[in-house]
Amino acid sequence: MAEEEKTIQEELQFPILLADRLIKSAQEAESSKLDCTELARQAESLSNLLRSTVRLTASTQSLYERPLRRILTDVTKNLERAVTLVRKCKHSGVLRQVFAITTTADFRKVSNLLESSIADIKWFLSIFDSDGGADISLPPIAQNDPILAWVWSYIASLQMGQLRDRTDAATELASLASDNDRNKKMIAEEGGIVPLLKLLKEGTSPEAQIAAATALFNLGNDQERVRFIASELAVPIIVQVLGDSPMRVQVSVADLVSRMAEMDPGVQEDFARENVTRPLVTSLSMDIVLDDPKLQSAKTSIHSLVQINKELARNPMNHSMHSNSSSSLHSDGSSRGGHYKKEREVEPPEVRLRLKTSCAKALWKLSKESLLTSRKITETKGLICLAKLIEKERGELQFNCLMTVMEIAAVAESNAELRRASFKPNSPAAKAVLDQLLRVINEESDQTLLIPTIKSIGSLARTFPAKETRIIGPLVAQLGHRSTDVTTEAAIALGKFVSPDNFNCVEHSKAIIEFEGVPRLMNLLKTNDRGQVHELVLLCYLSLHVGNSKALEQARALTVLEGKARFVLAQYPDLRDLFAKAIHHLALYQAGALTHRPAYAPYFMDNFFSYIMQILLRLSLDNDIFYLIAVCQAHGDEDTTDQTHQGDYCKVDEIA
Repeated sequence: MAEEEKTIQEELQFPILLADRLIKSAQEAESSKLDCTELARQAESLSNLLRSTVRLTASTQSLYERPLRRILTDVTKNLERAVTLVRKCKHSGVLRQVFAITTTADFRKVSNLLESSIADIKWFLSIFDSDGGADISLPPIAQNDPILAWVWSYIASLQMGQLRDRTDAATELASLASDNDRNKKMIAEEGGIVPLLKLLKEGTSPEAQIAAATALFNLGNDQERVRFIASELAVPIIVQVLGDSPMRVQVSVADLVSRMAEMDPGVQEDFARENVTRPLVTSLSMDIVLDDPKLQSAKTSIHSLVQINKELARNPMNHSMHSNSSSSLHSDGSSRGGHYKKEREVEPPEVRLRLKTSCAKALWKLSKESLLTSRKITETKGLICLAKLIEKERGELQFNCLMTVMEIAAVAESNAELRRASFKPNSPAAKAVLDQLLRVINEESDQTLLIPTIKSIGSLARTFPAKETRIIGPLVAQLGHRSTDVTTEAAIALGKFVSPDNFNCVEHSKAIIEFEGVPRLMNLLKTNDRGQVHELVLLCYLSLHVGNSKALEQARALTVLEGKARFVLAQYPDLRDLFAKAIHHLALYQAGALTHRPAYAPYFMDNFFSYIMQILLRLSLDNDIFYLIAVCQAHGDEDTTDQTHQGDYCKVDEIA
């Protein structure tokens, strides 16, 4: 680290001193004079090249020093070895001559090393002679690793070349980075990230910015490299470019945001603090007519309406611009502005579609498990924008919008404040999103669209009132979908509706019964050979809330739970209490269910009798407690007849 902290001029001083010392020692040699003279000639050439390098480094701004420092390290080692060899030739006396034996092979080896050092310095100087273009020749220092020489050349051109050369170098680095992780690591270690960010920030050429963004995208497939990119102040640069660039550039930068957010959750928060959602939502909402929130507000006064009409009459273009969401989507009141508005208006439809698709994906990756990003999206008109795109668009853009809604809903599920603020039943944005989720679940059959839709509805289960029955029906219908992934997600979502954590769980359970959810669920349990844990949990919740339903009795729900219990509880022991309570609840309402227990019924009896005793203790029924203990003892007696048990269980039913 001490050597790295030296300036490049200080690094050059020592090898120049060694070269001069080698020349002087060669002149003083008394043996092997021809070999020493040859080494002195090489040292003189090397000294001249090093002095040229000193002059060059002093006159060059933003010098790419990485390869030169590596070369100087080898040059110094080679010169030290040459000085040691030549000094052996300065001897007198027979004894010193014996201990300082030198061979022709030694001189040949050292001479080859010096030639390599000369070639390395010439290669470095050739970078400047090529007018800033990359020199793809191979220096001796990189003979064992040709990619290293290419990386050095491209980074040097990227840092010191003209705009065209820098663009070409960024393109070549992007190509190298796409090959393998070793190249990515090498580019990052050799200092390629900083000049790429500089090229992206300058904005002198859209092609240069696209090349830089593509190279950074290819480099950012690893959390460590993404963090390194972010540590170089990349986040504010990216947000700035995303807000004020041509659409072609915005597409590449939005893809870069998606990659970085996907790789590192910490970068998600960095982007959120820089308010990257502002330019993303703005670009996403172009070509979409969004109503003015002032006109939507129920509290808008007559005076306010008159003022708005006056503004629109004074400048009709304001209404058009506002309808296109180009300046007033955001809570901070900022507008994107920039030098490319006219260019954006004439971009072909495919470019506009690609930009929307990339922005939707970026919002998806940014909002995953991020409360800050989700809140920023919902505080703007992001939800309404997503709803309209889900309604009008198809393909990848529609899928990305659904995934964004799914991630925001998942965050809202675990954060009551966000859930209440953004998904209130009377909120226009929440209504718009819900309408589109219901439309997708009713009209689409593709599982890639259905799964995020069902997950979104399930995450918002606690926001729906009991009277909102139009949601239960479509979810129940998905229990009969041909895809097991869809049916499992439907069971999970319905489970959230009827979970005891849901205030309206009883009403939702009744709605599932009314929409004939039990037959579909039982058919799913018969045909689905997967773990079925989510389907069984849903059945347990229904048994707890509407255990007296004839639908459960006719479907033999008690028998199904008892049959599946041992297998499920072996893998999920935490569900033991839930299964015990569900089976007990069904047994209380189904006539004769307690008289004919399976052979493995005692598996639940500990929980069953414990549950009954808790009830009796609360009621302080002392006599019944003694009677219940007797029933438990009778149950444990293998010689007890079924008729005796039937009488005992009837008594237990009365007590309960």
